[in-house]
Amino acid sequence: MIAAHLPILQVVIPLLAAPILVIVRHGRTAWAAATLVTWVTLLIAIALLMQVTETGPISYAIGNWSPPWGIEYRLDRLGALLLVIIAAIGSVVMPFARTSVEREISADRIYLFYAMYMLCLTGLLGIAITGDAFNLFVFLEISSLSSYVLISLGRDRRALTAAFRYLIMGTIGATFYIIGVGLMYMMTGTLNMADLADLLPAVAETRTIQVALAFLTVGIGLKLALFPLHLWLPNAYAYAPSVVTVFLAATATKVAIYVLVRIFFTIFGAVPVFDQTAIGHVLLGFAVVGMFAGSAVAIYQDNVKRALAYSSVAQVGYITLGMTLASVTGLAGGIIHLFNHALMKGALFMVMGCVFLRLGSVDIHAMEGLGRRMPFTMAAFVIAGLSLIGVPLTVGFISKWYLIQAALEIGWWPIAIAILASSLLAVIYVWRVVEVAYFRPVPEGAATDIEAPVDMLVPTLLLTGACVYFGIDASRTLDVAVSAARALMGTP
Repeated sequence: MIAAHLPILQVVIPLLAAPILVIVRHGRTAWAAATLVTWVTLLIAIALLMQVTETGPISYAIGNWSPPWGIEYRLDRLGALLLVIIAAIGSVVMPFARTSVEREISADRIYLFYAMYMLCLTGLLGIAITGDAFNLFVFLEISSLSSYVLISLGRDRRALTAAFRYLIMGTIGATFYIIGVGLMYMMTGTLNMADLADLLPAVAETRTIQVALAFLTVGIGLKLALFPLHLWLPNAYAYAPSVVTVFLAATATKVAIYVLVRIFFTIFGAVPVFDQTAIGHVLLGFAVVGMFAGSAVAIYQDNVKRALAYSSVAQVGYITLGMTLASVTGLAGGIIHLFNHALMKGALFMVMGCVFLRLGSVDIHAMEGLGRRMPFTMAAFVIAGLSLIGVPLTVGFISKWYLIQAALEIGWWPIAIAILASSLLAVIYVWRVVEVAYFRPVPEGAATDIEAPVDMLVPTLLLTGACVYFGIDASRTLDVAVSAARALMGTP
């Protein structure tokens, strides 16, 4: 019986944990409880992915109210893969969090941090599993509001400014999204995504639906930090506590991209959006410019967290590019990069968390000789950095290979060249850190052995190892990505 209710348990368990952690009001106890909850959600996510793989999409009617009258949780391969990404990152982050959070967040606020973490996890998981457009908005706001609080908990006062900017931009994005949903409801009388997909083709050419699509695209574009709507992201990642940066960088933008995929390929799946409107070309242009602009700006950043934040803008461009190619190979490339980028960027920001713990700074000039002082930590940076570039035998290579292949399939060789050229820019900002860490002498009087503690180092090496493992054997993730792309494109 429990197996039948796994979709709702996936959301309810972390949701109920949040107020319990507030009542507990003890930092270490809150950490232990949050760790247990995240690992339970991971087990549920894996079970749901296996179930979807074996039996097909899952439909769960809340309160036994059949859709479209009631809220439906609907899970296909793409949603199940995203659940695993969110839950896996959330679970791996928790062992890392104990020491890092105690260093970067005031003791009297630690229990609040874990309560907000549970709410953010709830919102992200809910977005991945819901089949209702308005319910998605609710989960989007749960994750966003908790994210604002998590970012503001950083001891650097600039974290408050970053959180406020994120709040303003996030609120605008949410407003645009809900206006788009309202316009669709006005024309169709339904909020269920599957029902919307059936009813929209009859009214797709009306100006109301076209305006709705524009509002939805801009709103989610803000949430996923698509160039040039990314202005909130660099400061949010740079000044948030290290654990928050790891979690949000590896999950939040990926979930927003998932929402955009749902809009184009599920809700508007029966409408040839990319053929009838210019929206595909607009997104393609922004994606390509973002690939270059994000990497180019990252080169000039001395704050390594900020450089990696601008790198995320470029990586969002790659994923969006795959979606706009509107082919099975392109969409599969975008989906697989969604998974791979979570591993890469999670590992890199974990490295920065380890560095901040020991140095109290993530400024590149403070990392002189760090390759000898923190050998395992910096080795993880090199491997994850190579993956970010797209070197063979890493996950980054798999993603970019599929994107290049997709571009060549439709004869867009300039796009293939752009993917290669923008990847070379990543060499520069990764090399800047490597050069300082390995080819500069250790400062006089500096401690020579300051390796990160085991509880932070193990999760870092785990994600770094995953960058290599899934780069060598990508069959499982590619099977899920390709089958999900075929289902979304309606290709057998």
